Amino acid sequence: MSKAHKPIRIVPLRPTGDMIGAARPSAAAAKLTYRNGPLLANVKVFTIFWGTAWQQSSDSKVPAQLNSFFDYILGSPLMDQLSEYNVPKYQIGHGSHIGTLNVTSPDASGTIQDGAIRKFIQKLIAGGKVPKSDANTLYFIFLPTGVTVRQGGSASCQQFCGYHDAIGGKTFCAVMPYPDCSGCLGSMSALDSLTVTASHELCEAITDPVPGEGWYDDTNGEIGDICAWTTKKVGQYTVQKEWSNRANSCV
Repeated sequence: MSKAHKPIRIVPLRPTGDMIGAARPSAAAAKLTYRNGPLLANVKVFTIFWGTAWQQSSDSKVPAQLNSFFDYILGSPLMDQLSEYNVPKYQIGHGSHIGTLNVTSPDASGTIQDGAIRKFIQKLIAGGKVPKSDANTLYFIFLPTGVTVRQGGSASCQQFCGYHDAIGGKTFCAVMPYPDCSGCLGSMSALDSLTVTASHELCEAITDPVPGEGWYDDTNGEIGDICAWTTKKVGQYTVQKEWSNRANSCV
């Protein structure tokens, strides 16, 4: 739960029979409203790849590919379109990818609870393994294949494909389980699935870092929830479309 006692929003499983990227009817009643909380005006993404499995031959290139994705996307038109959600205190602009870390001890395996992930991130910060958190820092933690994440009574690849939250209201993170199921892969490659889910959570974390306290819709959720599983290309990368109040559609 966030401080506003709203549930953490998730990237849900792809609906059965849904075509990835297919046009959907606009959520005509959707309207994000600003709740006076913080925004990440110039997000600073630090990527954390937890587990020895990331070094296995089948996935060994994925961390570098995801880091390249963030290098590009944080200065791309995807960031530019978020400027419609500027408020006097926060002017949303380009972000930066400030570093990466592969952690192999302790290893990530089996089922990992959200609480353990929170403690893991806090321990990395306290130990100086990652930059200290500030008003723009966003830790993206990627779990390897074979690991299940449990959060709020739900499990990855059973109810969700990713989520973001604020630890203690001030340390912002996004959790990216590996897409080990058709509900998170759709017809995409693992890399494309990860960039789609990551873009969903990136845009939500920028516009609503403390869930329910930034730009939010009480019925439909956050900027990415309204447009889940509708995709487009930005540069060479597949990303999710995001809700635009101005256009009244997913763009």
